[in-house]
Parts: sequence; C-alpha cells; structure tokens
Amino acid sequence: MLKRIYYALVPLAVLLAVSLLACLLGYFLVQAVGDRFTLSKVISKTTLVFLVLSIFPAMARLKIGRSDLGFASGNLWLKQIPQGFALGLLILLPVLSAEYLLDIQSLDRAKEWTALLIARKMGLILLLSLLISLIEESLFRGLLIASLGRKMPPFAAIAVSALYYASLHFLHSHSTIPGEQADWSSGFRLLAEAFGNLFNAYNFPDWLALFAVGIFLGILRTRSSANLGLCIGCHSAWVWQIKMGKTLFDTHHNAEYGFLVGYYDGMIGWLVAGWLALFLLAYGVYLRVRGI
Repeated sequence: MLKRIYYALVPLAVLLAVSLLACLLGYFLVQAVGDRFTLSKVISKTTLVFLVLSIFPAMARLKIGRSDLGFASGNLWLKQIPQGFALGLLILLPVLSAEYLLDIQSLDRAKEWTALLIARKMGLILLLSLLISLIEESLFRGLLIASLGRKMPPFAAIAVSALYYASLHFLHSHSTIPGEQADWSSGFRLLAEAFGNLFNAYNFPDWLALFAVGIFLGILRTRSSANLGLCIGCHSAWVWQIKMGKTLFDTHHNAEYGFLVGYYDGMIGWLVAGWLALFLLAYGVYLRVRGI
C-alpha cells in the first residue's frame, strides 16, 4: 500500500520540480520581455513546456515506447481520432443542449457573426483542440497510466491519472505582478497561491466534472492496449464544443438552474459530472451483464 502511495506521489514531485524551475526562469524571462506578459502567465506556460518535454526523458527512463503509451501501429491511431471525435460529440452535445433549453446558455447577440467567420473560428478552434488533446492525452492517459499501471491495479492508475488531470486545470494564481515589481521570490509566492487554489471549494463542481472526464478517458484508454487515438478524438470533441460554446453563447449563472454549471469555463459543473457518472454507471452495468 505504501509503495502505491509513493508511486502515486512521484508525478507530484516532478510537477513541483518543473514548477520551481519555471518560477526561477519565469523571473528572468519577465525581466527580458518586460510587461508584455504577466509573471503568472509566463510561469504557467513555462511549466507546461517543461511538463511536455519531460515526457521524452521519462519514456526513456521507464523504457516506455510508443505502443506502451497507447498509440496504435502505423497510421491506425490517426483513423481512431474521428471515431473518438464522434463519440465525444455524442456524449457532450446532449448536455450542452440541455443547458441551452434550461436557459443556462443563450446566444450572444452582441456579436455579429457571418457564416465565413463561424467556419473560420470552428476550424481554428478544432486545430487548437486537437493540439491540446494530443498533449494532454499523451501525458495523462499515455505516460501516467502506462507508468502507474506497472505499480498498481489498472483502475487505481486511472484514478490517480484523473486526479492529476483534474487538479492541474486549477493550478493557477489570480494575482498579477508587474515585471518591474517582480523579484526572484515573486514566482514562488504565485506558486504557493496556485497550489492553495486547488483547495478552493468554489472550484469543486468543475473539478468533479474534470475528474469524471479523466475516469471516462482512462477507461476508454485501457479497454484496449492501443486506444489512445480514440481518447485524443473524444477529448478534442469536448474541448471543441466547450470553446465553441464559450464563443457563441453567454452563460447565466443566476438562471434557475445556473448552479448546474461552474465558473471555470461556464460549461462544465454538476450537470456534466452527473451525466458522465450516469454514463459510466450504465457502462459498468453493461460489463457486469455481459460478464466482462
């Protein structure tokens, strides 16, 4: 049991290491570029770059190959992406439609859109969604599940991966420190604030929804040894729908059912968490009936 806890905490140690390094480097970067970027933004993006780069030495150290991450052979994983995208649309679209019908979301009529502008926006957001999903799935459903799965039962690895996935979305500070006021310790103060934000109960509905997302994608990933392409596609569909929703709609938290969405992006919250929980429960019943 203690060994499993130890292995579950190793990713946290890596995160702390790259975050501390980003705090130091962020200070020097802000001094170089001036006030064009806030210190918190520089540290956040630098930490992300370090996390992505850490995938490669971690794979070499743990002897994890492309197939261990869950990538199908050849170009098959690319063919899985549209299949996963369709699954993502099927799962999340009913929830977003319900939010509209419940008057939680309404069309933003202050913006003037043309068919060309909407098409261009859809294309750009789709590319961004695919990039985000490729990075996050390679890290959380790929590297984390592959490495943790060697040291603990599959579902425990999925749960730990989902815990990190959900929590990292809230690892940020709200303070802004101008470049000329920053010193070498400023980044560490922002880092302490960011970790403190993880325990803000205000974020719990959104965190729970993202945790459910992580569990779902983890189960999808482990149903076969080469399912990461499906996870990338499904994840990108969710990101695409949420970003398009934020672009086209206004969120009304003061509506009668406004409590069903949180404040992280105005789209996820109790409703998404409950819907995915029902989806996972139905899937569990299906497996039990089939004796799988």
